[in-house]
Amino acid sequence: MFTRRITSFILSFAIALSLFAQGTPKYVFYFIGDGMGVNQVNGTETYLAALEGRIGVKPLLFTSFPAVGLATTFSATNGVTDSAAAGTALATGEKTKNGAIGVLADQKTPVFSVATWAKDAGAAVGVATSVSVDHATPAAFYAHVGGRNSYYTIGKHLIAADFDFYAGSDFMEPIGSGDLQKEGTLYAQCEDAGYRLARGVKDFDKKFKKGKKMILFQTEEASKTLRKCLQYAIDREAEDLTLAQITEAGIKTLASQRKDGFFLMIEGGKIDWACHSNDAATTFHEIIDMDQAIKVAYEFYKQHPDETLIVVTADHETGGIALGRGPYELHTDVFQHQKISVDMYALHLEELIKSQGTDITWETIEADLKANWGFWDKIKLNDGQTARLKRAFEKVVAGKDKGEQSLYSQLGGIATEARNILHEIALVGWQSGGHSNGYVPVFAIGAGAEEFVGKYDNTEIPKRIGKVTGWKK
Repeated sequence: MFTRRITSFILSFAIALSLFAQGTPKYVFYFIGDGMGVNQVNGTETYLAALEGRIGVKPLLFTSFPAVGLATTFSATNGVTDSAAAGTALATGEKTKNGAIGVLADQKTPVFSVATWAKDAGAAVGVATSVSVDHATPAAFYAHVGGRNSYYTIGKHLIAADFDFYAGSDFMEPIGSGDLQKEGTLYAQCEDAGYRLARGVKDFDKKFKKGKKMILFQTEEASKTLRKCLQYAIDREAEDLTLAQITEAGIKTLASQRKDGFFLMIEGGKIDWACHSNDAATTFHEIIDMDQAIKVAYEFYKQHPDETLIVVTADHETGGIALGRGPYELHTDVFQHQKISVDMYALHLEELIKSQGTDITWETIEADLKANWGFWDKIKLNDGQTARLKRAFEKVVAGKDKGEQSLYSQLGGIATEARNILHEIALVGWQSGGHSNGYVPVFAIGAGAEEFVGKYDNTEIPKRIGKVTGWKK
């Protein structure tokens, strides 16, 4: 009996090892889902199964990767980290103070990222995101500043890092203030440093040239509307830039550099923003959207399985999402009827109410809620829920609507109430509008993926990438 157990264990262990590609990775994809805790991932898979009319989960591509781990996320100074400190941990393997980027907790001593290790080892390097390229997480891979809001300085550090590819929505502060204005815009400085700046994928295709450093932003028109990020997946129009397109452009640019492999970090930055707004439907769509970008990397992996490593993780959990609110039920299928993010719906209502002025009626709002949330038509509301929406409308008419402020948006009372009611019906709850200390998942596939199995601190992830690639400083 004992011998059979030992034999079975050895066989199982051998099968497990066979799942991992052999060799040293020379191509590394590092995906970071900002705010993407364990329940955000589980909720997305539960939602996808519910769309098929069943209880259970429908796996995302990245959750099927053979190596699975859990990481802790506390910062050097706080039990709950912010994205700057978490980004620094994931980039450099060092803890720092909340708000600091690429420096130790003294906010002065620079620490260098796995992207820099890769560059120093002769690899091509790219840093990309669905938010502004100078936001906390992407900045942690190239910048060294004591405060995450020093956007112009961060932009200058981006140029100084001299990586081969950058992508995101735009720069937050392309023009310096005071004496810094004399230096010219960051756009001009990028061009002087040898970068080709493309606006959207069509412009990228026109401007791309093998061996040239590239920066990919959304169109100028899109930036005039929303500079700080790309559109949410749930709100996206056909011409909007996507994370999958950014990933494709990153691979094309880095593979053309004729260097010794490449490193590409891609952040799904707006998962966090949706969680700050406690918007489950939008969160799930953002995770699905990042999975689409991972599929692009996976196609590359299939062509180079013994030389490619894909690691997927998160910087922290946001919102404390709970899949269940008392009754032993879950109705995530109702989220399919939400057609717009709660952030965008708040702006949509502002425009609707402004356009109609004092002529606005409850019937108009009721029809709009039916169209965008499925209320009364596809989702039945009880009398109390309908009354809450009517009271929110009456406050708007009376000029007493205070709404709710999230980290990245202002939500009016009607939008807030619509969101809350939908979550009540789905039996999904939120603990806060901020971050939490929950574990974050880690998934990996490819050469060296076995290093990412188990439980460890987030600082271990870049160190282990450095170890398996030989890039470690």
